[in-house]
Amino acid sequence: MNDGGGCVEMECPSPDPPPGSGAPHGSGGDASETYCLFATTSINQLLKSGFTHCFISQAKQHFELIILLHMAFLLVSSYLLLTYTQGAPVENGALLETLKSQVGLFSNKSEHYSTQVRPPGTSRRIPQTIIIGVRKGGTRALLEMLDIHPNIVVAATEVHFFDWDENYVKGIDWYRSLMPFSYENQITIEKTPGYFTSPQAPERIHDMNSSIKLLLILRDPTERVISDYTQVYYNRVESHKPVQPFEEIVIKNGALNTKYKAIQRSLYDIHMEKWLKHFSLDQIHIVDGNTLIKDPLPELQKVEKFLNLPSRIMSSNFYFNQTKGFYCIRSDGRERCLHESKGRPHPVVNSTVLDQLYSYFREHNSKFYRMINHSFDWH
Repeated sequence: MNDGGGCVEMECPSPDPPPGSGAPHGSGGDASETYCLFATTSINQLLKSGFTHCFISQAKQHFELIILLHMAFLLVSSYLLLTYTQGAPVENGALLETLKSQVGLFSNKSEHYSTQVRPPGTSRRIPQTIIIGVRKGGTRALLEMLDIHPNIVVAATEVHFFDWDENYVKGIDWYRSLMPFSYENQITIEKTPGYFTSPQAPERIHDMNSSIKLLLILRDPTERVISDYTQVYYNRVESHKPVQPFEEIVIKNGALNTKYKAIQRSLYDIHMEKWLKHFSLDQIHIVDGNTLIKDPLPELQKVEKFLNLPSRIMSSNFYFNQTKGFYCIRSDGRERCLHESKGRPHPVVNSTVLDQLYSYFREHNSKFYRMINHSFDWH
């Protein structure tokens, strides 16, 4: 504070000089300037003095500090509440969920975990379980529903570590950095539907952890093809791109277009064969996607058993949303449904085309049933 004239002084790094000023670029970063507030005689002089740059810079720093202090306060308060209530924070599911929501342990938004505050006693760990697919099989619904369990933490986004070369070359530490913080008795789950159909993913996951447990959610292959088409259709409409009717894509020159990617993804036997070269069948639990959307609890209880977890998911955690036409989640006083992009209406498909799809998949389905020693009620 200047003793004469009510001048407030503040110091901050000088910005780079404007072009043509004669000063070398970057020279401002090594010095600091003192700005006198309220003594400048005009707005133009105030702006030219560089005060605006200084003020914004310091205001930003102060704001970030306030945010960090607030998060730290919430974290400590929640931790003490958990400790005094149960003596072991990880045993109280409801309070743990409160802690997660208070300090942003995870959410279903696209966020990077490096910005999170680390709760005491936690660490980021490589997933012990991965949902490997299949695309449009119900992977998001499965992940959201498993997220109810207090002994499960989930990665917020699809990482595509094992199926995209550009991510795989970043290394295992990069992969770990994208995982949420977890306690020792919690299982970290990541889901990327593209893994199931990826030629490289089975071997790469096996190289990381040969004893890992895998979850695979499947649905009727013909329904999956139509759902796959529906997602692409709406994405193209929203991007103002041209679209084709389903029949024109699936049928080419009067025959089934078996090269269509959506059809290729539904050849479960071909993809499963690659996984069984690296993992035993008892390491892969198959979730019935058609049953999960109609009656979630029995399928989730099977997953709890497969993961050796105590039974914590209950029927009260779900309610049927008549508007959306599928089950939504109720957990710790909060209700949430899947994103609006889920459960979109499918196009009405020509019955002749449907019969061609059913016929094509029938042999592949039979082979798949023999591989896994189990059958499904598919067409």
